Amino acid sequence: MEEPQTSFWVANLTSLFFSFTISFIIFSFFLNLLFRTTNHRSWCACSVCRAYVSRSWTSTYPNLCDWYTHLLRLSPTHTVDIHVLGSTVTADPSNVEHLLRTRFDNYPKGKPFSSILGDLLGRGIFNVDGDAWRFQRKMASLELGSVSVRSYALRIMTSEISSRLIPLLDSFAVSHRVFDLQDVFRRFAFDNICKISFGLDPGCLELSLPISEFASAFDLASSLSAGRAVTTSPFVWKLKRFLGLGSERDLARAIRLVDELAREVIKQKRKLRGMGSEEDLLSRFMGSTDDDDYLRDIVISFLLAGRDTVASALVSYFFLLSTHPEAEAAIHREIISNDEDGHDHGVLEGWRGMHYVHASMYESMRLYPPVQFDSKFALEDDVLPDGTAVGKGTRVTYHPYAMGRMESIWGADCLDFRPERWLKEGLFTPVSPFKYPVFQAGARVCLGKELALMEMKSVIVSIVRRYEFEAVNGDRELKFAPGLTATVSGGLPVRVRRRRSGL
Repeated sequence: MEEPQTSFWVANLTSLFFSFTISFIIFSFFLNLLFRTTNHRSWCACSVCRAYVSRSWTSTYPNLCDWYTHLLRLSPTHTVDIHVLGSTVTADPSNVEHLLRTRFDNYPKGKPFSSILGDLLGRGIFNVDGDAWRFQRKMASLELGSVSVRSYALRIMTSEISSRLIPLLDSFAVSHRVFDLQDVFRRFAFDNICKISFGLDPGCLELSLPISEFASAFDLASSLSAGRAVTTSPFVWKLKRFLGLGSERDLARAIRLVDELAREVIKQKRKLRGMGSEEDLLSRFMGSTDDDDYLRDIVISFLLAGRDTVASALVSYFFLLSTHPEAEAAIHREIISNDEDGHDHGVLEGWRGMHYVHASMYESMRLYPPVQFDSKFALEDDVLPDGTAVGKGTRVTYHPYAMGRMESIWGADCLDFRPERWLKEGLFTPVSPFKYPVFQAGARVCLGKELALMEMKSVIVSIVRRYEFEAVNGDRELKFAPGLTATVSGGLPVRVRRRRSGL
């Protein structure tokens, strides 16, 4: 009778010992990871780090970027260290030029950045360095720089505006209902990027879930991926990912849906190859590789760039117009005087005379850049032009949002929406991209800049000619949700009405 009982205890002790051993190995692995991914600066108790960790800044500032702006204004060099993040943040144009041009090779995206966004962006152009980046950039440059592609893109934008955007706004104007302008622009931009980059209309995809669910998954994945970057130690999110807990569990689910959309795009594109136009970007990449994982990363990268940034820029633009009627009136007058026949979004010749419209776009993105900050990681020790020492492995962040609010760069009226600051004798006059790094600068300058500006201008000309927007609670400050691009938390509720002089 004792032998079975002895075997029972031996088996249980063996199982317990085995479980303890596995747990100890896992604990040791993550303890080792903790020491490798944190350093002594993570325990800094200075006032800035205390405010960051405790989030006490939220009692005064609506957004993290506004608090950073405050810190950068106070700094004599417009550069600050956030020790708990191992990060140096700057709003000095000379430092930006140093990062993006002078010492470009010393400031890649870096492995820490690639790790943070790797699950979502994979090996896409926004998440890689070296040969992988150069290959994708060369391919994208050949496509986006051609006159034929820009003409192709303009035809698509014109069709989307006339057949979908204008009828939708007309319906809202008739019903007088409040609607979310951010949601409208995101849907519009999503359709455009799918047609321009992939040669597909989202309506033709044979999807098991509606597009809205994929868009929500994409937004959630973007937000949770960005959240990794603001934790004081990567150990936290890496442990949660390993155990499948909390935000990392939600991120994994969202990415599975995003993957489904991307792979459906690739499948549909393969079905249609050789059956029509192949002017789109995805067709060019498919001619160079059959790796579906690689193509998936390209699809995701261009969805991020083509939908989120354009939609973000348009949302802030029309928010500012709703609170600056004099600027809106000046924009309307210029549109009418340069396009008396009412061809608006389809005539490039008419656009070239719209210097005030162009200036208003730049001024809006000065105050509300679609990408509020961007980070690089130092390969070697360095010293920035303002004298700030940068250690190897330090995250160095330049901050376009804060730069747009610096008196030292833009003058005492830096917080005012004033398109006239971009005009000299009535002509639009750009400034140094290192002073205005909204489209980045140097070797990584945005390849889609001209297409994005064309899309924005086509929408602005078409809408301002016909409609006026009233932002509900229009006097409020914009509050942004965490994410890779500037997304207004809760959207932008508006009413729209037809202009009496609208065509």
